[in-house]
Amino acid sequence: MADFAYTTVPGKIKLLLGKVQEVGVPRRVTVQWLKTVGFKSSNDATLVSVLKMIGFVDSSGVPTSRWTQFRGANHKQVLGAAIRDGYADLFAVYPDANLRIQGDLEHVFSTNSSGGKQVITKMVRTFKTLAEQAEFSLSPGNEDTDPLPPPGPLHMPPVRASAGAGRGALGPALHIDIQVHISAETSPEQIDKIFASMAKHLYGAKTTE
Repeated sequence: MADFAYTTVPGKIKLLLGKVQEVGVPRRVTVQWLKTVGFKSSNDATLVSVLKMIGFVDSSGVPTSRWTQFRGANHKQVLGAAIRDGYADLFAVYPDANLRIQGDLEHVFSTNSSGGKQVITKMVRTFKTLAEQAEFSLSPGNEDTDPLPPPGPLHMPPVRASAGAGRGALGPALHIDIQVHISAETSPEQIDKIFASMAKHLYGAKTTE
């Protein structure tokens, strides 16, 4: 299995991502392009492999649609999705890889790489630095959803009744709103008795002259 990409200058990842948002989209990302936007060190060339890892550029260095999407308002979410895709093998082991400790990440990287300890450490630093600039959804490819409400009493819709209903009362109508709160543990027989009693008192009561 191919090694995970890494850079020897992870501290410059945040600066590079800022440039992606600020400058125009290049025809091709090269070492020369890096120099034109301020990354002139020979070690800065390793940043290109990181952009390829997360799918911001293709194998020949041409910016992809994800590069363009990152320039928008939802750039952190775009980066989170790009990291999930680029590090799919890592997230297959730990779906919450962006929250994992150093040791967990080192174990996965070392089993997927032929590099030595120093290389593995740089891979971890590269990943963690990228993750710090991103936002991740609860699950890959899905939007965050509101949690279900905790279980509680069963709330019945309000029952509307007229004080003179069924007996031809004259005068202004009087409306009564009734809310019935029934525990989830209530048996069907008890529920039937509750509503039978309500029907008796609301609709079957006799008037007193």
